[in-house]
Amino acid sequence: MVPQQNAWVVERLRKFHDQLGVKVLRYEIKDLRPPKDILHAMQRQITAEREKRALIASSEGRMQEQINIATGEREAAIQQSEGGKQAAINVAMGEAEAIKAIAVANAEAIARVARAIEMPGGIQAVNLKVAEKYVEAFSGLAKTGNSLIVPSNMADLSSLIAGAMSVVKSQAPERAGQA
Repeated sequence: MVPQQNAWVVERLRKFHDQLGVKVLRYEIKDLRPPKDILHAMQRQITAEREKRALIASSEGRMQEQINIATGEREAAIQQSEGGKQAAINVAMGEAEAIKAIAVANAEAIARVARAIEMPGGIQAVNLKVAEKYVEAFSGLAKTGNSLIVPSNMADLSSLIAGAMSVVKSQAPERAGQA
């Protein structure tokens, strides 16, 4: 259609050239008025294209939003897991240090008791402590249980303590030889 119109325009201009002596080398159409139904169709096409681009931009925005939310949730879960892991490590290390401190304190207490036994009057102090613990244990049993096992000869409490002390005394020469 355009080449035919172009040929028609060129033919008309050539006639004009012949009459006035002016040669037209090119021409330009400044105002084109297509029919109204074509204008409406073009406007609908432009509107549809704009709406299509808006829908695409909106869906890409939603997609990016969902990606960002998922990434944020993943990072939060990782950070929370790392925090829990570090807290568990800290608790375990604290418990380990407490166990070590108790072990060191017990070892030091045992060493002090051993040194105290070797001092003058140390064996007598051990005898007294063993007797106290024996009586304390028996009194505790009497308070909490409804049956009580007692030695057949309660009057022979001193022989029981003496037996326990003989074990302590027999160990004393061995420790003296080691020192």
